[in-house]
Amino acid sequence: MAIQRLDNVLIVVDDLEAVTAFFVDLGMELDGQTQVEGPWVDQTVGLENVRADIAMLKTPDGHGRVELTKFHSPEAVRAEQENAPPNALGLRRIMFAVDDIDETVARMLADHDAELLGEIAQYEDIYRLCYLRGPEGIIVGLAEQLQ
Repeated sequence: MAIQRLDNVLIVVDDLEAVTAFFVDLGMELDGQTQVEGPWVDQTVGLENVRADIAMLKTPDGHGRVELTKFHSPEAVRAEQENAPPNALGLRRIMFAVDDIDETVARMLADHDAELLGEIAQYEDIYRLCYLRGPEGIIVGLAEQLQ
């Protein structure tokens, strides 16, 4: 077997504090923060003179992780338009299972100036789903499984 599990998803951000707060308010737990630099980092990411701050967050069940990285050196570059639409090429969103989609959406809209893309939709009698755009244009999918 080549893959054992999904270890984490990396998101490069500019405002590490705001994006961390967004994911913590969604229900993730801050697992740790650190700064990385040196030859091993340069070798891993294929850049020179890397210095970055990292916040690692985990889902409450401990199985999913999101790594937020703010590059100080070299400076991060924008590879696509800001607030790209959900159909833009590339990694477009990460999705989380939530127990109350209405409460989660209301809280994120009020506390983080998130934007609801479209509306909360229902797929048969199985899920209620939506996309939210959070800080720095990050798209987060939410799914509430129906009983």
